[in-house]
Amino acid sequence: MDIEQKQEEIIDHFVKQASSLEGSALGSLVVEATSHPSLFAFSEILAVPNVLQLEGTETSVNLDVLRLFSQGTWSDYKRDASRLPQLVPDQVLKLKQLTVLTLAETNKVLPYDQLMQELDVINVRELEDFLINECMYAGIVRGKLDQLRKCFEVQFAAGRDPRPGQLGSMIHTLSNWLDTSNNLLISIQEKMKWADTMTELAKEHKKEVEDRVEEVKKSSSHKFHTVTRPTLTSGGTRRFTPNLVE
Repeated sequence: MDIEQKQEEIIDHFVKQASSLEGSALGSLVVEATSHPSLFAFSEILAVPNVLQLEGTETSVNLDVLRLFSQGTWSDYKRDASRLPQLVPDQVLKLKQLTVLTLAETNKVLPYDQLMQELDVINVRELEDFLINECMYAGIVRGKLDQLRKCFEVQFAAGRDPRPGQLGSMIHTLSNWLDTSNNLLISIQEKMKWADTMTELAKEHKKEVEDRVEEVKKSSSHKFHTVTRPTLTSGGTRRFTPNLVE
C-alpha cells in the first residue's frame, strides 16, 4: 500500500472521530493525529465543522496546533512555543519530518548546514540518521546523501497541505502545462495529417509511374512487328529470315 492510499484511510478515521467530538474532547484527538507515524496531511481534519468551532474558544489552541502541523515547520513552533502546548516526542518527530518536506518543495538540493539549523541537529551523523531512518524509510522522501558535497539531493518528496496563496500558483502552473500539452497535441496532429497527405501523394505518383510504364510497353508492342523475308542460300535454295520493322 502506497503512502497516499494509507493516508486516505487514516484521514478518514480521524475525520469521523472529529465529527463526533466537541470542545476540549478534541484535544486528545489532535495529539493523536499529529503524533501518528503515517499521517502527514491535516487539511481534511481542519475542515471538520466541530474543529473549526474551536476558533475563539478556550480550547482554540488545539486548532492552532492542527494548523501548525498542516502548514508550519519546526522553526514556526519554536517562534510560537510560548503560546502553544509543549509537544510530545512523537509530535516533535512529525513536525521535523514535515519541515524536511517543506524545504524539499522549493529546493531539490538541501545543504546539510541548512537542514541542521532548521531541524536543531548538532552534527552530520545525527542528520543523516534522521534523513535515512525517519524520512526515507518512512517513504516521505527519496534521495541521495552526498557526504562529499554535504547535501541531500531530493528525488521525491510527498506533498503537504497547500498553504494560502499556493493554490493559485498551482492552478497557474497546471494551466500552463495544459496549454503546452494542447499545443503539442495540435502540432502532432498537424504532422500526422501532413504525413498522411504525403503518403497519398506518393501512392498517386507511384500509380502514375506504373500506368506510364504500361503505356510504354503497349506502345512498343504495337509499334514493332515481325516480318519474314526470303533470302537465297549459296545452293540456290530460299531461306526465310524474320526481321523487326516499324
